[in-house]
Amino acid sequence: MEFLQPETWTEALEMKAAHPDATPIAGGTDVMVEINLDHGRPAGIIDLTRIQELKEWGRHDGTLRIGAGVTYARLIDELGDRLPGLAMASRTVGSPQIRNRGTVGGNLGTASPAGDAHPPLLATDAWVELASKSGTRFVPITEFFTGPKRNVMRKDELIAAFIVQPARGPQQFSKVGTRNAMVIAVCSFALAVDPAHQRVGTGIGSAGPTPLRAYDAENFIQGELDWERRTPLSDGTVSRFGELVAAAAKPIDDVRGTAAYRRHALAVLARRSLTWAWAAVG
Repeated sequence: MEFLQPETWTEALEMKAAHPDATPIAGGTDVMVEINLDHGRPAGIIDLTRIQELKEWGRHDGTLRIGAGVTYARLIDELGDRLPGLAMASRTVGSPQIRNRGTVGGNLGTASPAGDAHPPLLATDAWVELASKSGTRFVPITEFFTGPKRNVMRKDELIAAFIVQPARGPQQFSKVGTRNAMVIAVCSFALAVDPAHQRVGTGIGSAGPTPLRAYDAENFIQGELDWERRTPLSDGTVSRFGELVAAAAKPIDDVRGTAAYRRHALAVLARRSLTWAWAAVG
């Protein structure tokens, strides 16, 4: 296995162009597990840990541009007030040691349907910044995932950053697992409420071949909410929202849970998330 260790972003892109089959690594919380379990052995490794640009974040035209190397721990500590939904999801990732190493960039690169960062990014209409020697392109998060552990990245591209709007209202993230910590989600759900634009965004994890949006649920609830008076939601409205979220899922039976259980759990998570978020708006 060839091991490459660029010092700069330009050098990293040149290495990726020259070695398109090499796997990039930052925190290593996914790649190293695969290697240790002998599930796969990449042709080469590109270690991105020395590249400072990937560890930076900042404001750009009213959005937040967050480098692919920013860890979950830093997201919680430095961006929790701006991206509360993503911070909630980050708190559920592994152990403190994993949160100090793991990154959203790595989560996106792995593209697992169970990735904890994906539902909040979907709910907030994030973009993924992809770079190669030939240039940079920006892909909407809704178009990024193409299948289980597959995404739109070309072989010569690396994830530079993700772009997201700071929260414009309450956000929630919930997940069901076989225990309270250090667990892959049986299913997960994210919600973002934007009262100023009368918008609700959703994200579903670990209940389909890719992370999903519940578009019918979004359209339904945006028309049901009393955005002016902020009146409480009826039980029927909350229940219908949960049903539509569950209907948007495409789950399977596997070792972590059945498809029926996932749909049931998603309806519960959706009802609770909506109730909590709408109460916070009022």
